Amino acid sequence: MPVDGKEAGPASQTILVVGGGIAGISAALEAAETGHDVVLLEKGPSLGGRVSKLNRYFPKLCHPTCGLEINYQRIRKNPRLKVLTMCEPTNVAGSRGAFTVTVKRHPRFVNEKCTSCGDCAAATETMVPNPFNYGLDKVKAAYLPNEHAMPMRYVIAPEAIAEGEGDKLKAACKYGAVEPEQQEETFDLNVGAIIWATGWQPYDPNNLDVYSYSHSPDIITNVEMERLAAHDGPTQGKIVRPSNGEPAKKVALIQCAGSRDNNHLAYCSRICCLGSLKHAAYVREQYADAEVDIYYIDIRAHDKLESFYQKVKADPQVRFVKSKPGHIRVGEDGRPFIHGERTIDREVYDEPYDLIVLATGMQPSAVAGYTPQVGLVKDDYGFVVPKELEDNEGIFSCGVAAGPLDVSLSVQSATAAALKAVQAVRQSA
Repeated sequence: MPVDGKEAGPASQTILVVGGGIAGISAALEAAETGHDVVLLEKGPSLGGRVSKLNRYFPKLCHPTCGLEINYQRIRKNPRLKVLTMCEPTNVAGSRGAFTVTVKRHPRFVNEKCTSCGDCAAATETMVPNPFNYGLDKVKAAYLPNEHAMPMRYVIAPEAIAEGEGDKLKAACKYGAVEPEQQEETFDLNVGAIIWATGWQPYDPNNLDVYSYSHSPDIITNVEMERLAAHDGPTQGKIVRPSNGEPAKKVALIQCAGSRDNNHLAYCSRICCLGSLKHAAYVREQYADAEVDIYYIDIRAHDKLESFYQKVKADPQVRFVKSKPGHIRVGEDGRPFIHGERTIDREVYDEPYDLIVLATGMQPSAVAGYTPQVGLVKDDYGFVVPKELEDNEGIFSCGVAAGPLDVSLSVQSATAAALKAVQAVRQSA
């Protein structure tokens, strides 16, 4: 029997995982490897989520392909796991063992026959902001989501179809993989348990008026810094000023940009301090004469990662400035200046930089997306948690959908959610 979640029954043993980031992938694999059928829904064109966009990640500071490829191989080898990309749920009804989930599928305009040859990209003239690089550069409107995409299949942006290029792209594909006539569609899945792993989105830096994000291309966010440092990023890994391409040798990293602030995100996102320490290391690896200033309230390096903090702190060209900067202004020469007061000696500063990186926090994607009306509720910060903290309704949350976590803790959370989902469907049998 195919794994499609469409077989109706009084007590379905199929588990649905919503979200194809590291937490969703982990939960889906753990559940499938216990012998249950699993459907994994991902809203985007490929799996990997935010982790796939990192340059390196803790604890080993390796490239994301290290861990993701192992999981992708597990997915390919497991007949019980079905991956559906470009899909998101719009409604959940029913109860444990008998949920009906309505799913919206967005057109990809490319089918399973795609061989990733790139002929469609060569044929299009339309350019769109590159979503993988957070819009820091542009990409052809027919594109591979990233060099390590799963599935390894092109996607055609709606802009290319709107520009009337559909027939041209279809003619360019010798494998019959381009389908410009694809339309949005909906279908139902019948499942016994649901794991909500919808992940996070960066807090919008435009909400931070005093930090002038939109006023200078040399003011970027921490997730954009990851792409700037990545070999497949907009600058092929060169950390430069986006405004003019010159080396960024004087860099400021501002902690808690919008976090631990009742006007924005009242909580700590756990990953930001360590992310900025990592960014300081990126800059120092590239430029021996670089200077990096880290503006902080306090540094939070959890668990065994304290040693990494101490290593960065020992670098004489990395300076820790205890201060919450007041505002950023753009000078006449285009360089951004940070203005504020040091917490300890009360000295006022007005310091110019080549590049300023705002360590914005993690906001749950469920804030802007669909949240099921069954089994889960949003807490005070928008994270989704089981109703009344009871896990007996058959719907569970994990990863950053449930609260701020790093990669390793997200995987642990996903494993726990998979176990709960397996128990739920078995109890409903």
